[in-house]
Amino acid sequence: MALRADNFAVTESRPDARLDFYLREKFPAASRAALKRLIEEGHVLVNGRRAKPAHSPRAGERIEVRWPEPRAAGAEPEEMALEVLFEDKWLVVVNKAAGMVIHPAAGHDEHTLVNALLHHCKGELSGIGGVARPGIVHRLDKETSGCLVAAKDDETHVGLSKQFAEREVRKVYHAIVCGAMAGEAGEVRAAIGRHPSHRKRMAVSDEERGRAAHTRWRRLERLNEATLVEARILTGRTHQIRVHFSHLGNPVAGDGTYGARENRILREATGYEAPRVMLHARQLGFVHPRTGKRMEFEAPPPRDFVEGLKRLRLPVHGDRP
Repeated sequence: MALRADNFAVTESRPDARLDFYLREKFPAASRAALKRLIEEGHVLVNGRRAKPAHSPRAGERIEVRWPEPRAAGAEPEEMALEVLFEDKWLVVVNKAAGMVIHPAAGHDEHTLVNALLHHCKGELSGIGGVARPGIVHRLDKETSGCLVAAKDDETHVGLSKQFAEREVRKVYHAIVCGAMAGEAGEVRAAIGRHPSHRKRMAVSDEERGRAAHTRWRRLERLNEATLVEARILTGRTHQIRVHFSHLGNPVAGDGTYGARENRILREATGYEAPRVMLHARQLGFVHPRTGKRMEFEAPPPRDFVEGLKRLRLPVHGDRP
């Protein structure tokens, strides 16, 4: 049963875009996976007919999106340690632990952030995209720690998603990267798309095959064969920081996917082997969708990140350890 339907006409042909990606631009509160599922289940009609997720929108087509009543989430509430940075009746901001998966999936049907939030919020999480109570507005990789916001109702979810889609959210990361960064600060403007031969990896590509991506960075501290950097992402592409720093020749410590050689050099030179991808979402800032108040949050780095810095710090005043 559909709760509501949205109807609109395509004003410009998009031969380079899939229907699910196109709808993601129109409805930023819904994830691409949710929209793809709606298309496959027949809830999206193009000129009155079912379509495929890979369909390329053409000018003049009429698209109807029928939003179904949210079905129960497959995840079960689970009592887990959760570091809450802020909470009110509309949203919750947490410091996600490294190693915690965001959503239940094959091989990870429990011990996820969604399981923990369902227990902590007693089921009061938003249901955008046809699945009741996921609450998740944005994501962090499993190995990335730090600030993450979840919505408790659909209106808050829509408001936050709009800010993420329009690049109004301030997202600042700290990372330990391999080697010495050239210069004090810089930026990377390089499109990111699927790797042509390794489909689970991303890669810098041309803008016809990838999506525009923009990262600004500054050096915080020189380390032994490594650098502590601050990165601010102005777009939110998959693995963006990891891909961009690998593109610069300074992959994130512990990132065997995008920097196996450089991490081997770091290990051989210092004896330090990162236990994970050393990336931490340090700060998150946005306008509260319900109060209009600007909010800024900061998550302290976890113990393994602090320990990595201790191991890699240069001797003071030339002293030898």
